[in-house]
Amino acid sequence: MKENKDVKKKEAPVEKVKAVKKKEVSIEKSKVVKKKEAPIKKSEIEGKKEIPQMQRRPRRDFQSDRFSGRMNTPTKKEKWGIAHIFSSTNNIIIHITDITGSETIARISGGMVTKKDKDKGAPFPAMIAARKAAEIARERGLNGVDLKIRAPGGIKKRIPGQGTQPAIRAIIRAGLRIGNIQDVTPIPHDGCRKSGGRRGRRV
Repeated sequence: MKENKDVKKKEAPVEKVKAVKKKEVSIEKSKVVKKKEAPIKKSEIEGKKEIPQMQRRPRRDFQSDRFSGRMNTPTKKEKWGIAHIFSSTNNIIIHITDITGSETIARISGGMVTKKDKDKGAPFPAMIAARKAAEIARERGLNGVDLKIRAPGGIKKRIPGQGTQPAIRAIIRAGLRIGNIQDVTPIPHDGCRKSGGRRGRRV
């Protein structure tokens, strides 16, 4: 009986070693990652070479490019003109012509809108005059205008009057698009002498 017990004790560690080895083998198998097999293409089955397809370029959006560089670049379908805005302390004149400047489309001044002489160059009559001129231009088929702003200049004021900005806003609200804005005030280079004499005007 004692001999049998000793045999069992000797056999026990051998079985434990085998069980440990089996566990190690199973852990190694789990670590090995199986590579995914690539799907077989139809062209390979048929024995033909697959021709790579050309990727199409995204379509160019001309409307987004319209606002780059120039504020609003005219297209072929659109009709553009020029809005000449003469603004002084006493009056404002909005004169809209075609793109060449030779044909008059609309011409309205502050005096045509108000009866009081003191209000001719004021912001509100300027806004009404610009709106009327823009509406006439829209009826004639204009889509946008380039602005040429002018003050009296010369020996007089070189800064436009108070009705300039309301007039520009009224043109935009009327539906006309704005292109280039240019100041065309005449500036003298050693021109005429101011009136008033050597000692200036007596007030």
